[in-house]
Amino acid sequence: MNKKPTVAIIDDSLLVRNILSDALTKKDEVQVIATGKTGMDCIDLAGKLKPDFIVLDIEMPIMDGLTALAEIKKLKLPSHVIMLSVLTQHGADATFKALELGAVDFIPKPSSGNQFSPEDIAAVLSAKIKGFSDSKLPSIETLVRPERTERQLNKSFQKPIKVEAIGIGTSTGGPKALQTVFASIPEDFAKPIFVVQHMPAGFTKAFADRLNTLSKIQVKEAEDGDLVQSGTAYIAPGDYQMKVVTKGKDHVIELTHTGQVNGHRPSIEVLFDSLVDAYGGDHLLSMIMTGMGKDGSQAIANIHAKGGITLAQNEATSVVYGMNRVAVELGGIDFVLPVDELVPKMLELLKSRGN
Repeated sequence: MNKKPTVAIIDDSLLVRNILSDALTKKDEVQVIATGKTGMDCIDLAGKLKPDFIVLDIEMPIMDGLTALAEIKKLKLPSHVIMLSVLTQHGADATFKALELGAVDFIPKPSSGNQFSPEDIAAVLSAKIKGFSDSKLPSIETLVRPERTERQLNKSFQKPIKVEAIGIGTSTGGPKALQTVFASIPEDFAKPIFVVQHMPAGFTKAFADRLNTLSKIQVKEAEDGDLVQSGTAYIAPGDYQMKVVTKGKDHVIELTHTGQVNGHRPSIEVLFDSLVDAYGGDHLLSMIMTGMGKDGSQAIANIHAKGGITLAQNEATSVVYGMNRVAVELGGIDFVLPVDELVPKMLELLKSRGN
């Protein structure tokens, strides 16, 4: 029997510590071995107990969570850090900063103001921890010096058919990876880009705004009825399914609150399947990136089978090699590349298609 992952919970609220600890203990999938109330406690417990995971609040007295996280990374302590995030603009900004500093993921903080029950949050946290534990996480050295793994599995995409749209799907580790992608896209990029990043409602608008400040093209959170524009990227809003539909000569974004697919709303599969319907599979270039589970992997394999171009982020630069691994195993990927080589390869392939 495998050892349960160990967890330390750091939050200045005794109530939050107790709520999370009790809910996780009831689920019986992880072992809560310590709690603390300041960033100093976090560093102390990380050094002494080396828990597999630290669930860390951002706003705390004496030393805040971002400072503690930076210190954990500086000391090269082995714990993976998951942030507790408040559903506000300030909370979202701090969360994205934490992901840049090396946190692997975040969950909504239990509060009377959000729609998530303690049981919901514990279920999400347990699933994230299990996903990490089941996936081989790359070492810091591997992340700094990723090996170049390009694997061409199929040449069907080399027909001279123009690409009309780009689809991107990602989950855990995606916010940081997408920043790398969008910072590399040139300002004269003329295709629409559609992105599903698994993220709760309340975070996707702040995330789209953040990407927009880093990108030379426009990035926005998609709105129902948006008329698709060239050279614009549309981020699926949290808790909505995003499709692209054809209306006359136009492509229009359709947002619905229909059920989860593969456990997600938004779902990569829903988006990718709609892109096939709207543009035709052979007119697409799609990427599947870091994230646990399998959402989007069958859909991108379908795009590949129809002659579309398909790229996957490689294992070494993925926080969790899950969805992308499944897509590769399905034979649905043309090139497997480090995150910083995805856009250069995309531009090269578009040029070869006469775009």
